[in-house]
Amino acid sequence: MPRKVPELYLISRAAEMLEMHPQTLRKYERLGLVQPHRTMGSMRVYTEDEIVRLRLIKTFVDDAGINLAGVQRLLEISEVAHRMQPLVSRRSRRTDAEGAAQLERAVADLLRLLGIDPARDDDR
Repeated sequence: MPRKVPELYLISRAAEMLEMHPQTLRKYERLGLVQPHRTMGSMRVYTEDEIVRLRLIKTFVDDAGINLAGVQRLLEISEVAHRMQPLVSRRSRRTDAEGAAQLERAVADLLRLLGIDPARDDDR
C-alpha cells in the first residue's frame, strides 16, 4: 500500500484557508504557538496538523476571547493531557511501576500548568 504524502501549505495558502493575515501566522510562530517547517529557501510550510492547531487557536481568540498567553497555557495543558491519554489506557490494563511513574509525572505536569502545587496534601 503506498504511503500517503502529507499535505503541506505555504503561508499564503494557510492564511487564506484560515481566513487570517499571514502576519498573524508569523506572530503565532514568534510566540511559539506553532512551529511551521521551513523549505530550503526558508519559506514557511504548514502541515495539516498545524492547520488544525491554528484553527483551534483562532477559535480560542475569536470565539472565546482568550488572550494569547491564555491560549499558550491551554495548548500546554492540552499537550500534557494528550501525553496522559495512552498512559491512562495502559495503566488500566497493567500495573507496572514504570507506567505508574510516567502517569504520576504527567499528572504533576498538568497540575503545575493549572497552577496547582502537585505536592499539596489533599488529605487535610
